[in-house]
Amino acid sequence: MHPPPPAAAAMDFSQNSLFGYMEDLQELTIIERPVRRSLKTPEEIERLTVDEDLSDIERAVYLLSAGQGIQGTSVIANLPFLMRQNPAETLRRVLPKVREVLPVAGVEMQLTAAVSFLTILQEDSVSIHTYAHSFLQVILLHLEHRDAGVSNAWLETLLSVIEVLPKETLRHEILNPLVSKAQLSQTVQSRLVSCKILGKLTNKFDAHTIKREILPLVKSLCQDVEYEVRSCMCRQLENIAQGIGTELTKSMVLPELIELSRDEGSSVRLAAFETLVNLLDVFDTDDRSQTILPLVKSFCEKSFKADESILISLSFHLGKLCHGLYGIFTPDQHLRFLEFYKKLCTLGLQQENGHNENQIPPQVLEQEKKYISVRKNCAYNFPAMIVFVDPKNFHMELYSTFFCLCHDPEVPVRYTIAICFYEVSKLLNSGVYLIHKELITLLQDESLEVLDALIDHLPEILELMSTGGESSIQENKLSSLPDLIPALTAAEQRAAASLKWRTHEKLLQKYACLPHIISSDQIYYRFLQRMFTIMMTNNVLPVQKAASRTLCIFLRYNRKQEQRHEVIQKLIEQLGQGKSYWNRLRFLDTCEFIIEIFSKSFFCKYFFLPAIELTHDPVANVRMKLCYLLPKVKSTLKIPADKHLLQQLEMCVRKLLCQEKDKDVLAIVKRTVLELDRMEMSMDAFQKKFYEKDLLDQEKEREELLLMEMEQLEKEKQQNDGRPMSDKTFEKKRRDAKTPTTLPKSIPISVPGPSGTSTPSTSKEIKKSKLIRSQSFNNQAFHAKYGNLDKCPSKSSTAGYTPVSGLGKTSVISLTDDSFRARNASSIPTSFSPSPSLPSTSRGTGNPVDPKSSGSKDTQPRKATLKSRKSNP
Repeated sequence: MHPPPPAAAAMDFSQNSLFGYMEDLQELTIIERPVRRSLKTPEEIERLTVDEDLSDIERAVYLLSAGQGIQGTSVIANLPFLMRQNPAETLRRVLPKVREVLPVAGVEMQLTAAVSFLTILQEDSVSIHTYAHSFLQVILLHLEHRDAGVSNAWLETLLSVIEVLPKETLRHEILNPLVSKAQLSQTVQSRLVSCKILGKLTNKFDAHTIKREILPLVKSLCQDVEYEVRSCMCRQLENIAQGIGTELTKSMVLPELIELSRDEGSSVRLAAFETLVNLLDVFDTDDRSQTILPLVKSFCEKSFKADESILISLSFHLGKLCHGLYGIFTPDQHLRFLEFYKKLCTLGLQQENGHNENQIPPQVLEQEKKYISVRKNCAYNFPAMIVFVDPKNFHMELYSTFFCLCHDPEVPVRYTIAICFYEVSKLLNSGVYLIHKELITLLQDESLEVLDALIDHLPEILELMSTGGESSIQENKLSSLPDLIPALTAAEQRAAASLKWRTHEKLLQKYACLPHIISSDQIYYRFLQRMFTIMMTNNVLPVQKAASRTLCIFLRYNRKQEQRHEVIQKLIEQLGQGKSYWNRLRFLDTCEFIIEIFSKSFFCKYFFLPAIELTHDPVANVRMKLCYLLPKVKSTLKIPADKHLLQQLEMCVRKLLCQEKDKDVLAIVKRTVLELDRMEMSMDAFQKKFYEKDLLDQEKEREELLLMEMEQLEKEKQQNDGRPMSDKTFEKKRRDAKTPTTLPKSIPISVPGPSGTSTPSTSKEIKKSKLIRSQSFNNQAFHAKYGNLDKCPSKSSTAGYTPVSGLGKTSVISLTDDSFRARNASSIPTSFSPSPSLPSTSRGTGNPVDPKSSGSKDTQPRKATLKSRKSNP
């Protein structure tokens, strides 16, 4: 063997390194062993061969009688199927063979049998009486198997069977034999099984039977000589207390718990403590203050001197404990419990010495892991501790502790506090501004797990941050938190650079809340361009779609006409007319989101023609995706205002039918034509069938118009006052506006322009009316939960595919007082008119627009199979 050649420049060629390579190669030669062929000998094949003419039952009987172990295990695993297929024959012929095999079976067959018996019970293949007669004795026989795993498997099956067995069967088959099984003369395993069965039986009998027949056995097992049995029985006392009621619990169970809490075994004391915490609701105030509180106090004092596992349990139950004992603490006891919690939150941090992990003894590493678990549990209980100290006292009592948990050196601790961050924010309410810096810290955390936990409730957290705090001082839009936007952008870039695309997708989805949190300009300059980049360059489809939808929401709430038109132009030119077919596919995804989020008139004005232009796309996948989208595209049309657009759609579909050469696309086109033909057209007037959808679309259109009016008002104000309206002033006006957020069903949309039905008498009244409507829109659009967009129906009111003659399934309904305004060019304010470079569709005109004028196909023909996902350069 020779060392690696010197051509590998990235490798280390020192003498020690070369000797290391030689040693590795020698080890490989030493561990090389001849591999035995997996072929079977003729004798083995003969033994494993079964006659194909045998039925399932006969084959099962044969394999259990003469087959090998693995074949018998296969039969037992198939037992539920045999019971479903032929229960009578299975019980008569197969089950007796199973009984014969199990006593000498191995662990794998035993575990398989326990699972199969449980499956048969859950599937109700036979009646409960038949099951108890045929299977119960087999289960009871193997409860005390020498293998602990097998014993536990059969026990779990038995506990599930107890749930459905009648009382008489339970008494004779299980409870009566249990008296002897729970005696000291029996094995420890037998007594442990008895403890768990007793805990399950208490829910099946009345209190009198439990007191007379079960409680004596419980008391005997609580005083067992083995600490394992005492601990096991102690953990079942919670179930027993629920079965016997409050009075018997206080007189029979509580004395046993008190005695067990003083047991010499630490595991027994731990079990007693956890059971007491879980039963706090059962005891009255006197029992809590006179009996339980002293026990808990003593347990906490001794916990640091005992095993760290006790600290883990104590830290986990501390929140529930403080909540259950709240109101009976004296001020001194309250302070001591709070200090105890603070001490647990920093447990182990004082011992950080910066040494290499390899130099730390194993027992110290194990201890540090337990300390990490304690701090993690403290983070889990932090919201409960805020309630314990009162949110008003958070800054003085718990802020420093919260700071430590957010900056803990271990990821599990920071991950847990990130999960609890939203609960903490809700509890602090007006004091949420106190934890602004910790939010930034967790957003900038180096671990993506922490970020993933935080962004689950990021919209709600940011909303609380933006609206909470000291309202008399703090302005909205998080003006007092300048580090938020850099933290959000850095978090997105970190997620994008990782392989955890689901975290990246989730983060982009949550960014849809930003229009309600920060200003439109901040979104445009810091986030919107990034969404474009992700759509164009990212390789993960769900991430691209998440970026596309979030970009549409950003566009929906953008306040500047110039920025809106720039975004629309980029979508059409870089995606819809892009050179890569992958970008054109993403454009169709964006069109689907536009239909969902915006009004029908908005889509038809800007995206209808660029979308249907893709019927001429050279790539079959693009044409296919467009065919799937055509029903939604047609649902945006209204008759008669959009008749010319309907003609354009018909012409494109006709061309597809006549000229399409790809058989798969042609098949989808034919199905789409049938679907379009079955659709009914939506009218300009309200229809009963589409009333809710039309009303929702009217509300969207109204908000879009008010957005434009608001921009015009701001320009007028800047010209009149000579100074721009700041975001702070605008947001203050918006918060002061208290207009209702629902659109009255009987009030038509008011649109400025010649189509308006009424005109105010003076220009002052006009401006006043616009200002009120602008404030109303802001109060509605920007304060509405962004999640409401998800509730918009993806299938709007639809329209049918009408033939060239113009006849179809369109039913004309006369306009009423509640009808929409006529969607034509004269009714749209000048502030909405697109830039010359933007393709625009003016509704109500009779001149059809050539679809080729709104987009261009690729200069070089490109082919892509239906399965190909590679983009074309």
